[in-house]
Amino acid sequence: MIWEKVLEKFKELYGEGGDIGVYFAPGRVNMIGEHTDYNGGHVFPCALTIGTYGAARRRDDKKLRFFSMNFSHLGVIESSIEDLKPEKEAGWTNYPKGVIWAFGEKGMKAEHGMDLVLFGNIPNGSGLSSSASVEVLTGFILKDLFGFEVSNQDLALIGQYSENRFNGVNCGIMDQFAIAMGKEGHAIFLDTATLKYDYAPIRLENAKIVISCSNKKRGLGDSKYNERRSECESALAQIGEAIGINTLGDLTEEQFEKYKAAIGDEVLRKRAKHAVYENQRTIKAVEALKKNDVARFGELMNASHVSLRDDYEVTGVELDTLVEEAWKVDGVIGSRMTGAGFGGCTVSIVKDEAVDAFIDKVGAAYREKIGYAADFYVVEIGAGPVKLA
Repeated sequence: MIWEKVLEKFKELYGEGGDIGVYFAPGRVNMIGEHTDYNGGHVFPCALTIGTYGAARRRDDKKLRFFSMNFSHLGVIESSIEDLKPEKEAGWTNYPKGVIWAFGEKGMKAEHGMDLVLFGNIPNGSGLSSSASVEVLTGFILKDLFGFEVSNQDLALIGQYSENRFNGVNCGIMDQFAIAMGKEGHAIFLDTATLKYDYAPIRLENAKIVISCSNKKRGLGDSKYNERRSECESALAQIGEAIGINTLGDLTEEQFEKYKAAIGDEVLRKRAKHAVYENQRTIKAVEALKKNDVARFGELMNASHVSLRDDYEVTGVELDTLVEEAWKVDGVIGSRMTGAGFGGCTVSIVKDEAVDAFIDKVGAAYREKIGYAADFYVVEIGAGPVKLA
């Protein structure tokens, strides 16, 4: 069991005794609805059975001690709850530190430090939200260790707040919400403008969800993520004057086509078009699933990727290769990039009998074109954060 190894490492580093808790928070994959979450649109993510494990124990002093089994060469990194600020050299610890800081900003200041060991089996930098998984996990641990009264939805909002304000990544709510609110066997149909949500069962008879990881590393803060968000805000300001809307997610395709000339810049118009059309695709995709029309869902996934490639321009040669090679394989129902883009992963729905051929063919073509291997994960839909021991 993975969690037992994490607990063992914790005791090796910090000693036995005291009340040591062991916890898990999932990663997430977004089935459709990309770059809509900060545009007031809908998203359709689900939690995964891979994620982040943590062992933690409250301390009597103000010291924070962090250790990641994924970055064991960095050793134990020490900090203090008295001096929480983002530091480039602090690396991954800025995520748990940011959540501790955000709890304090929300009136829930931890008066004691803690010892923490983490291990994630989400591929780092893959776009499956390892950072949001760490944020939700940290919040869940703080809730347990210090008795803070917060709901899982609160944990999502605090995680987003910490990533925006502490780590400087202007992310929407989707990642943290999907992780904190995950439900086994279901995806979450979330209206990001209102946080109204429904669980929709994912019934894939004779098919699997396959994640293809490009192994191109990316950092959200370093990417053009914030630039795309800014472009959409500029487009909204222009079209909003013409039609009086609060978000691009308020527009139908017909309304956009009628008023798009109000956006003077062609690039901004393309960005807005993606946000509007992707939101409508997401609504249609959930309707298709409710009718058990997985083929239609797959068509909308494919259209989503084309829009992300051509209008939003966030794919790149690695993700395009994975998707375009997937489309060539018999038995692939749909395939698209998932996450922020600029590297990371694709998500595909593949018929059971085609999974092995999919991995072989896409993997070989990718290595030949890109020069290094992709990794493939056949995943299950899991639940939200949990205390394991």
